[in-house]
Amino acid sequence: MESPLDKYLRTHSEAQDQALEWLVKQTHIRTNYPQMLSGPVQGALLTMLAKLIKPQRVLEIGCFTGYSTICLAYGLPEGGHIDTLEVNDELEDLITEGFSRAGVQDRITLRIGDAKETIKSLAGPYDLVFIDADKREYCDYYELLKPILHSGSLILADDILWDGKVYQDTVPTDAQTQGIVKFNDRVAADPAVEKVLLPLRHGLYLIRVK
Repeated sequence: MESPLDKYLRTHSEAQDQALEWLVKQTHIRTNYPQMLSGPVQGALLTMLAKLIKPQRVLEIGCFTGYSTICLAYGLPEGGHIDTLEVNDELEDLITEGFSRAGVQDRITLRIGDAKETIKSLAGPYDLVFIDADKREYCDYYELLKPILHSGSLILADDILWDGKVYQDTVPTDAQTQGIVKFNDRVAADPAVEKVLLPLRHGLYLIRVK
């Protein structure tokens, strides 16, 4: 159920195009967790940030059905390219069809498999990284990224407020919540980066390598 705030934000932000509307519908029909979609407001932000940063190389950790990937691809400069990682091979057909409908398939390489192992095989540097995958592994991703980033690289980490669980008086002890808590604390204490935490959707951490 869309809240009044979410509706207001959506109606005053850039609208989804037909390709993204199709992908939202298909994600609801063909997956069990459509709430994992980035959504139109965050998607519009990803497109705008990509246009502002003008990254030549983007890494996305956690593609799901490809909504955020498409939004990032819309903002790429000429020659820009995205490597997107997804562990669930059952989503591959939906992902690639979405890319094709959006006309961005030539700007994206989809890599199916364990993200941590895939990151180890990648050669940097990457200008922009979007993390939206297994919350238990955010700290692992963060450490693995260091060799393939450069001064000025921007990391965007999604879901870092985790429905408010991370700032409750009594923080839940489940592995997903604790993974986000440890990641947030790790970033906040890292002198090698500049950071700002935004309460957009489920929380978005903007992290810039110094």
